Amino acid sequence: MNNRTRWLILVLVLGVAGVVALWPRDKAPEPPTSNRPAQDVAALRAQAQLRPCVPGGEGGVDVTCLGDGTRTALALKGPILINFWATWCQPCQEELPVLETYAKQPGAVPVVPVLVESREADGLELLARLGVRLPSVFDGADELRKQMKAPMRLPTTYYVAADGQARLITDPLYFSTPEQVEKAVR
Repeated sequence: MNNRTRWLILVLVLGVAGVVALWPRDKAPEPPTSNRPAQDVAALRAQAQLRPCVPGGEGGVDVTCLGDGTRTALALKGPILINFWATWCQPCQEELPVLETYAKQPGAVPVVPVLVESREADGLELLARLGVRLPSVFDGADELRKQMKAPMRLPTTYYVAADGQARLITDPLYFSTPEQVEKAVR
């Protein structure tokens, strides 16, 4: 085989590989799942000691309650504060304890952290480490964020009013004090 033939074969192989890599796929990517055994995730749930999720309402988005692993429909009925976060997001890690502190105040709007772009077990581990006990949900398929047309940046927080109108909070981009949360929900 001469050099010209070798180069031709190499170009053909690379061309086919490029076409396969760029070929559109009909199936959406699978949500991240934990590689840990079920009993390990159960131990993480017990360690996290999250408050129970509020049972969902009709027309809600199907999510997993991180506290007990049950599927529930998260209804967008307010007033409620919905916070999208991920384990790899440093501002999220700083914001979650602030939301926990705010939620403990009398008259606070209920806060629901929504774990996205992370594994369920990793989220439970982080919440336990941070001491955050808020009733939290896992949206592995990213359906809630899609329904709310939320930006892909994290953290992202919405205030949902009693009439169901959702308002993206952009000032501040993430909370560093409970007073900022209180101001945003007023």
